[in-house]
Amino acid sequence: MGFAKCIFYAVLACGGLTMGVAAHAQCTRMVVAADPTYPPLHWYDGETLQGASIEIAKRVLTDLKIDFEIRSPGPFPRVMALAERGEVDMVATLKKTPEREAFLLYPKTVVLQNPVAAFTLRNLPWVYRDRADLIGRRGAIARGNVFGGGLDEYIHEKLTVQEVSRPEASFGLMELGRVEYFITGYYTGMALLWKRGDNTGFVALEPFLVDTPNYLALTRKGNCADKLEQIDARLAVLKKAGVLDEILRASIQRWKARPVMVER
Repeated sequence: MGFAKCIFYAVLACGGLTMGVAAHAQCTRMVVAADPTYPPLHWYDGETLQGASIEIAKRVLTDLKIDFEIRSPGPFPRVMALAERGEVDMVATLKKTPEREAFLLYPKTVVLQNPVAAFTLRNLPWVYRDRADLIGRRGAIARGNVFGGGLDEYIHEKLTVQEVSRPEASFGLMELGRVEYFITGYYTGMALLWKRGDNTGFVALEPFLVDTPNYLALTRKGNCADKLEQIDARLAVLKKAGVLDEILRASIQRWKARPVMVER
């Protein structure tokens, strides 16, 4: 290799190191956001975001001594728009899709499994064996929700659904006969029914539509993308120790004791 090339690669390597240090130095405080209407995983109680996703993010960042701020900027579509622009650093937690991977970085470690179910009135006179039995019936999903595992494509191509801005309202729509089912995460659907106090009138149809994992995701354009490997390593330790499951159980109990959610 000639002298000029040696100088070129030395400068390039040095520049890359400098850029890496600069990117690391920019992460002075990690801004964490989430869907404000997805209990018991994450919800806004009128003051701050609560739930398993938030507690797991706080535990990981505290363990790693990374300063953070929990921020609730509004409805989930707005959270995702800010994530795409890099105006928040972490979204806690959500499913992985090709569209989201364009602007989000996912660790290897799964935070929790989040099965997706179709909820319906318990006394409806129709048989459900699998998701094909939803074809031709009127359904609902929360605006901004995606589910992964091929379910989103199936909904788009096969099902007739309307988007609702208030997930809890879907149960009222079923009672009025305007929709016949509501697709959402199983834990969230149950949490909304616990809040209503009438979970005996509705049922989560089984088998579930899909069982896909949720992750803590970092934004590609945020200031803290270089923390991904550290966060993944810490998550793996906490998961193996059973801490993540403990946090989920505690959040379910916290929601049952005080199911207060302020929709923004």
